[in-house]
Amino acid sequence: MSIQLPADWWILLVAVLLVGGVLAAGFANRLRLPGLLLFLVLGMVIGDDGLALVSLSDPRVAQIGGTIALLLILYEGGLTTKPGDLRQAALPGSLLATVGVLITAGVVGGGAYLLLDVEMLTAFLIGAVVASTDAAAVFAMLRRAPLPRKLASLLEVESGANDPIAIMLTIGLIETWRADPGIGDWVTFALLQLGGGLGVGALAGLAGTWMLMRPNLGPEGAYPVLALGVAGLSYGAAAAVGASGFLAVYVTGLVVGARVPLHRRGIRTFHQGLSSTAEVGLFLMLGVLVFPSQLPSVVVPGLAVVFVLVFVARPIAVLLTLGWLRYRWQELLFTSWVGLRGAVPIVLATFPFVAGHPDGPFIFNMVFFVVLVSAAVQGASISTVAGWLGLRGESRATTSVAEDVPIGDINTELIEVRVTPDLHIAGKQLKDITPPHGLITAIMRGKRTLIPTPRTRLRDGDLVIVAIPRQPDASKLVTTWARGE
Repeated sequence: MSIQLPADWWILLVAVLLVGGVLAAGFANRLRLPGLLLFLVLGMVIGDDGLALVSLSDPRVAQIGGTIALLLILYEGGLTTKPGDLRQAALPGSLLATVGVLITAGVVGGGAYLLLDVEMLTAFLIGAVVASTDAAAVFAMLRRAPLPRKLASLLEVESGANDPIAIMLTIGLIETWRADPGIGDWVTFALLQLGGGLGVGALAGLAGTWMLMRPNLGPEGAYPVLALGVAGLSYGAAAAVGASGFLAVYVTGLVVGARVPLHRRGIRTFHQGLSSTAEVGLFLMLGVLVFPSQLPSVVVPGLAVVFVLVFVARPIAVLLTLGWLRYRWQELLFTSWVGLRGAVPIVLATFPFVAGHPDGPFIFNMVFFVVLVSAAVQGASISTVAGWLGLRGESRATTSVAEDVPIGDINTELIEVRVTPDLHIAGKQLKDITPPHGLITAIMRGKRTLIPTPRTRLRDGDLVIVAIPRQPDASKLVTTWARGE
């Protein structure tokens, strides 16, 4: 006698795909290939045109799933963007993420119209869909090929901030096909999307900050869930007033990530896990949605679009937006080559499909092929190109250095610092690195708790507990000390 539920086999299949995909991605990383590329291929293998293990015939389902995945990815991108990097790359990153996206979309659209036998609106839809770079691919690339901080900050800010502009442009072009709006309608739409998205995102971030800074909300695991709820409220409120929910979610993530030191590590770790899972599921789903047998028909036009995108549109966008900002020619050239395309263009390619545009299937297949080529060629060569141009930098920590530990209502905070080799305090004796604003109270080393003395030397992996008077910038002060800044 046995009991089987309808979801049993689905759970097993999804688990096998996730485990197998992650192991395959690890193998791909050794080959310097983007791991998410394998999830796309795996989705194609198990889809209708492959083994037919999974069927996804309704693109609306993929669009809904893709929207949710994009929200998680954008929110995590905002949470993990360092305020220092944001300040350093605010102007060039925002220019490349806005004006650069518009230039890229226009040049690719114009090239597609001249080179392909398609209508003008279809050509510019293709340009809009492929105009943004992929945050997941860029962040993974930065982990494999560490760059100088100035350049890495630029690429991080651009890839995290340019998706909302491409989404807005794609939706606007679809509405142009549906209703033929005038110039005034376009201006109103753009102002509401951008201004409303920024405003709602900032307000939701401030409200979320106030809630997340309450020390007695319940168990520690409640804070990451509350932070996720804040993201959902930000998107829903922005969508309700006609603004860009995607931009609002990213801005909310920036505000919460910068202003909530309490439980910061737990919140970021939780959302990094959600984002990684969303990326894997998204690429699998998009791979299932495509029919590989239809791809040969778009190889020639797809290669033409790739050529225009990589060798014409992206360099022009980089040169016009960054050429006057004191970047060296090596940095400009590398930034042009790093325009990796990924999940966002494929999700956006489902929008014309779902809207019933007559060229919807062609746009989807074309964009899918462009992403495959971009991930395979550019993604595999980035580390090599960085070496050729002399742009290799030292690896730096991508996680939070200092995190507040709540200890009740007393006027003191405990700050945790995990020692890593790149920190200034690593390998130093405490007598040489006394915190100017606090006191080291304990050091956790493995399973032991050390009582610090002036001769205690900090090692990689130590967890240092610093007591400091309660103040808004306590964790920033400790971070500055730990980094030797």
